[in-house]
Amino acid sequence: MAGDDPTAIMSAIQSLLRLVHDVARTSATGFTGAFKKDCTDLCRKVASLSHLLEEIRDFQGDLMPLDMACSSSSSPSSLFQLTTALEAAKRLLLSAGSFDHTLSPDGAAEKFAFQFHCVTTNLEKALANLPYDQFDISEEVKEQVNLVRVQLKRAKERYGGQQDLVEFDSLQTINIHQDEIKSKLRDFTNENLSKDLEPVTESPVLKTNHVDEVNNVQTSPVIPADFLCPISLELIRDPVIVSTGQTYERSYIQRWINCGNTTCPKTRQKLQNLTLTPNNVLKHLITQWCTNHKVEVSNLLTNRRLRNNDGSFLDVSIESIIENLTSPSLEQRRAALSEIRCLSKRITDNRVIIAEAGGIPILVGLLTSEDATTQEHAVTSILNLSIYENNRGLIMLENAVPSLVRILRFGTMETRENAAATLFSLSLSDENKIIIGGSGAIPALVNLLENGSKRGKNDAATALFNLCIYQGNKGRAVRAGIVTVLLNMLTDLDGAMVDEALTVLSILASHNEAKAAMVKAQIIPNLIDFIKFGIPRNKENAASILLSLCKRDDENIECVTKLGGLTPLKELAVSGTERGRRKANSLLVHIETFRQKLEHVQDVIVD
Repeated sequence: MAGDDPTAIMSAIQSLLRLVHDVARTSATGFTGAFKKDCTDLCRKVASLSHLLEEIRDFQGDLMPLDMACSSSSSPSSLFQLTTALEAAKRLLLSAGSFDHTLSPDGAAEKFAFQFHCVTTNLEKALANLPYDQFDISEEVKEQVNLVRVQLKRAKERYGGQQDLVEFDSLQTINIHQDEIKSKLRDFTNENLSKDLEPVTESPVLKTNHVDEVNNVQTSPVIPADFLCPISLELIRDPVIVSTGQTYERSYIQRWINCGNTTCPKTRQKLQNLTLTPNNVLKHLITQWCTNHKVEVSNLLTNRRLRNNDGSFLDVSIESIIENLTSPSLEQRRAALSEIRCLSKRITDNRVIIAEAGGIPILVGLLTSEDATTQEHAVTSILNLSIYENNRGLIMLENAVPSLVRILRFGTMETRENAAATLFSLSLSDENKIIIGGSGAIPALVNLLENGSKRGKNDAATALFNLCIYQGNKGRAVRAGIVTVLLNMLTDLDGAMVDEALTVLSILASHNEAKAAMVKAQIIPNLIDFIKFGIPRNKENAASILLSLCKRDDENIECVTKLGGLTPLKELAVSGTERGRRKANSLLVHIETFRQKLEHVQDVIVD
């Protein structure tokens, strides 16, 4: 390709990698102020791009055309556009370290938010313009980049003021649009989650595009500053006054107090008492403002009344139930936990009310109870509460993951099952995948996958699949021995876990350690058998795994052809599912390229 400059292109990739690492390292300095969470999230998103850049760097095919190279023309190339966006992100994050909206002049916070809006917009555009197909980027990395783009779009809307501030939540559920993820997740049934979960209509395991009533994005006017909680910076739904005279959202100030704080978050004055007095005047003004501006105010937060499964209201208050959770009487604690477990099982409103009343910190604390019944009720209650996506952030803030991992290791089988299901639910948020993956949860889940009950194995497989969407967790799973466990499931006589095993293997297959383990275990003959005789979803997953194993690996391609894989692949390419046809056709292209290469070598030898 005339005019190409491979050296400059590779130099640009190396510079981008260094820039990504520089941005990721800024999080180690620690952020403060109102934008702390936003800065940390941006660091994580940028850090995850290293997998993409490493695959581009290691690409062995023809290099990109000149217009992809780093340039300073008036029409920036894709790499130059990405470089510019990352440099802007780095500058913003460095300046964020010293920013404090409480000490800055009026309008400074708005200006800072606008800068975030610009950075996220430019970064999302740069990622959209990269020619992924030219570099043979693996599907898993494409999925990961798409997840980052989805989150950047959401952040862009928040910073641009186009979303209702009421719905702002820094730990949002992933909204995965890729067909690959949909097809893999659709095969898991609601039985994979705890029996205490909501029916299939609300189960997050089947709804990758899960939309709850709190996620409906509406265009809204700017909310008056007096209507925002000083802690969350969100519209106050249930205003309460503390002893210093400051007003807060009940759930946030309650959580502040539950964590052992005895000062007013805004004034830093010592609270003379911990009484929370309803601010009915402000509540009336907010309700009136919401009505005038067509902003919905949930009735459940106005009533704060729990409901039975038949829809009738309970006479008992949530406050009295939560108070009993801390009772010195074991029987009272058990009874309150049982009630929380039952109330959170079906009704979304109850899940919100329990969390808003400060129930989550207490429930997380009870996960370490030595009483087996208490622990069982607590972990199942947290599982039920985690179905409501806004609660996931609260659960993570209470540092529930280490306790859930401990239960995975040492709990009863039922508590282990529900702990695995809870980790799956929490891992639906992209940031949580990283936290959970680094907590030691993956080896414990692999152990449950190997030695658990049927339901436990299903819960573990679902959690491991979701965690391994994040590239960094794949190596952890491989080192924990997941490949051996999954391969054993493929050859089990009862075949009970074949579907789940192939599904998880299909997402691991792009990882070099996993590929090596699969090839060493001689998985290729089994995969060819599944393509020949398996049900449609097993055929497509087997083809997907084979495709990953054969990319840039002539020995594996030769093995597939010698074992008679060509004929079933051709049949799948014609009569398989859409995904199965696509995978089979891609693999046939690789096989044909290999065949032509052999013919060329033979011709050279003959000449």
